Amino acid sequence: MALHGRDLVSIRDLSREEIVQILDSARRMIPLAEGSRTAPLLAGRIVAMAFFEPSTRTRLSFESAVQRLGGSCLTIADAGASSMRKGESLYDTIRMLSSYADAIVLRHPNEGAARLAARASERPVINAGDGAGQHPTQTLLDLATIRERFGTLAGLKVVLLGDLKYGRTVHSLAYALAEFGSELVLCSPESLRLPEEHRDELHHEGAKVTDEPDLARAVRDADVLYVTRIQKERFTDESEYRAVVGSYRIDAEVLAGAKPKLIVMHPLPRAGEIAPEVDSTPHAAYFRQAFLAVPVRMALLDAILGKRRGAR
Repeated sequence: MALHGRDLVSIRDLSREEIVQILDSARRMIPLAEGSRTAPLLAGRIVAMAFFEPSTRTRLSFESAVQRLGGSCLTIADAGASSMRKGESLYDTIRMLSSYADAIVLRHPNEGAARLAARASERPVINAGDGAGQHPTQTLLDLATIRERFGTLAGLKVVLLGDLKYGRTVHSLAYALAEFGSELVLCSPESLRLPEEHRDELHHEGAKVTDEPDLARAVRDADVLYVTRIQKERFTDESEYRAVVGSYRIDAEVLAGAKPKLIVMHPLPRAGEIAPEVDSTPHAAYFRQAFLAVPVRMALLDAILGKRRGAR
């Protein structure tokens, strides 16, 4: 794979062929992620986890991925405990980390921070979420979840529900799904519609994109329902948040008219958008989605940091 030593800031940094290669590799990594097999593919490698915004699944799944492959981690899990609290710039922090580790996984509240970090670092930088910008590794595990269930990424109808304005997972995923030929249905409160620049980009890619404000109608013909949380932390005006919070909820009644094979996905954490009763239905895919973060990130780290070799 031609990813050795490269940054991953946006899903656009990967070709379709490279995405497929990562997903194929991730499928082979599942026994390693489950702990039933071991392979020291990152033995002797150190990965810095620079998390300047709260995270549970992303940080822990990256740390699990590194350790499952025999590597080790240096972790900043609290910006207040780093020298940035003393006024150190992100550029200097990343430049310093790149002399301590073989790669840097960065989460930051500011859009564009990952691109800046990639310029500062002498080692590969992986974007683990930058504000309302991009979250490419989440997109990879989302694609893995869909492909595992349907065997393909083409010809599916995918409903993107919720915060489409600030939701970085949606921004990355919509582009990737369009690249693979999925149809996108956008369902959101009016104030949280997908921004025009993202719509223009999707139309430029030839994607079939429609808006459907009625949740019941959107779900009826869907193969995938991708639910997102309304992110209070992205709002500058709390009254705007209060105006939209609780405006949608997936429960048994909503799913009553869905296809039997519909899967419900969520990047998590959820905050009331999906009723607990959905967890026990065949539609619930979000916990499997969370698990697949580990083999997908293992595959990515192996591609970027592992020893160059032929196909295994």
